[in-house]
Amino acid sequence: MTMPLTGCTDGELAALALTGRQAAYGELMQRYREPVFRLVRSHVGDADEALDVVQETFVAAFASIERYDGSRPFRHWINRIALNKCRDCGRRRAVRRLFRFALPLDAASEIVDTAVTGEAAIDDARALARATKAIAALPANLKEPLILTAVDGLSQAEAATVLGISEKAVEVRIYRARKALTG
Repeated sequence: MTMPLTGCTDGELAALALTGRQAAYGELMQRYREPVFRLVRSHVGDADEALDVVQETFVAAFASIERYDGSRPFRHWINRIALNKCRDCGRRRAVRRLFRFALPLDAASEIVDTAVTGEAAIDDARALARATKAIAALPANLKEPLILTAVDGLSQAEAATVLGISEKAVEVRIYRARKALTG
């Protein structure tokens, strides 16, 4: 008879995963897939790219599961890995930006979203795109505390733990990020 994994703590699941139990990996992924996706999507600003980064995050986490300290929250550990993967993604994006200018201008005519209907839907999409772009343009030291608290729902103390900085530093960075966003 196997033990139901839904009742296990994250530390227990990590220990089971270390023994090779694939279902433990699945349960950890089930628990943290959505919160990690929200964090990453807010950081990179693109849902498709966020899916790739989330996949990279879980692959990296499971490859180094032996380094997870079961006495600490798994969510903080996986969020830290996700933020590192977001930074990697940002560096790759900067390199791709250099090569983007090589595309012919007429290639942009193929990028049309025909599914958008109605003035309200267009306005909402524009507002969301502006907000996402503004958040993505923030420096990482301001963006990360803002996303962790406002989007991922962590407290300032939890965000401080994830980022390895003081609570006061998180508070100041959130203030500065909001000020930068409101102009």
